[in-house]
Amino acid sequence: MRYYINIGTNLGDLGANVARAVAEIRARLGVAVRESAPVYSEAWGYESEHGYMNVGAAFDTEECPVAVLRELRGIEVAMGSASHRNADGSYADRIVDIDVIAIDELEIDTPELTVPHPRMEQRDFVLAPLAELAPEWRHPVIGVTARELLERLSRGRDAADRP
Repeated sequence: MRYYINIGTNLGDLGANVARAVAEIRARLGVAVRESAPVYSEAWGYESEHGYMNVGAAFDTEECPVAVLRELRGIEVAMGSASHRNADGSYADRIVDIDVIAIDELEIDTPELTVPHPRMEQRDFVLAPLAELAPEWRHPVIGVTARELLERLSRGRDAADRP
């Protein structure tokens, strides 16, 4: 199965954080990892003085999705990001946040894992790396490609910016 993930960071040495996360994924899952170019953005869903660097990554493994998710969570904890939410449920700054965006064209909806990622269509910092790594990946629910999702988001933002 091909996994598409997004690695985000906004604290410390952003490049080193992503490099460490990718190295941990390679080591823990025993996989080759392809990375996208970084995408820089402001915090999404909360106010922060720290901007984000996000990198998409793709790798193949036959490990089950829940096992992969648990390894990714283990990497977050090992790197010092125990939670990406504050006690009140709001988002928090973090050393690393690793989200599973998609797995092939599977649809999974469990309490532990939802793929495709339920808010991916709202986040250009997720769609741009995914479109770079897999422009023809097709969303299994809405039937459009990663490239088309990014174009839709860009058009919507352009329209909102016009008077």
